[in-house]
Amino acid sequence: MKPLADCKLYTFVDTAYLHGRAPELVAQQLCDGGSDLIQLRAKNSSPEEIHRMAETILPITRAANVCLVINDHLEIARAVGADICHLGQEDFFDAGYKHCSEVRSQKSEVGIGLSTHAPAQAQCAIVAGADYVAIGPIYATGTKPTAKPVTLDYVRWAAANVTVPWFAIGGINFQTIDAVLAAGAKGICVVSAILNAPDITKACAEFRAKLDESR
Repeated sequence: MKPLADCKLYTFVDTAYLHGRAPELVAQQLCDGGSDLIQLRAKNSSPEEIHRMAETILPITRAANVCLVINDHLEIARAVGADICHLGQEDFFDAGYKHCSEVRSQKSEVGIGLSTHAPAQAQCAIVAGADYVAIGPIYATGTKPTAKPVTLDYVRWAAANVTVPWFAIGGINFQTIDAVLAAGAKGICVVSAILNAPDITKACAEFRAKLDESR
């Protein structure tokens, strides 16, 4: 897989936005569009359903040299051989963990990504050994309707202070991406702006082009 430090476009197979499409089909379209990482997020699915989806997606991401991230379910990430598990504050720090070594397995090389919503949380995530951190939500977003936007100020802070790979997330679309990149983001997470597009591959490729132009 591409080193996380070189990854820019982080996309999602989010079951809330599949609109009847097969997860593996969406994963292929995201790979074709230039994704570096793809997260499987299925908030309303059972662990068994998520496991099955992960098993169908993993061969596609492997063939494309794209990193597969499993949201929330560390055991599933380990079982299927996914690259990374993404955990929220409530799943990690609020659950009593202090370092990623506590949730990593000696039998598995699964990386850990952590959500952060403020500078103090990002600093804790870095000390905890996170492989990457998510910075957001930058803007209001339907994927996290109750979350208060952290604004571009957090992006500027991250650009100056975060020492591990990081990705801006939350309400990033073609209207907001320029401001996010200007604030210092090198990597972004995009959910609805790609998954709600009539052509997922094309939308993905357009975000990819924006990121490549901003070097």
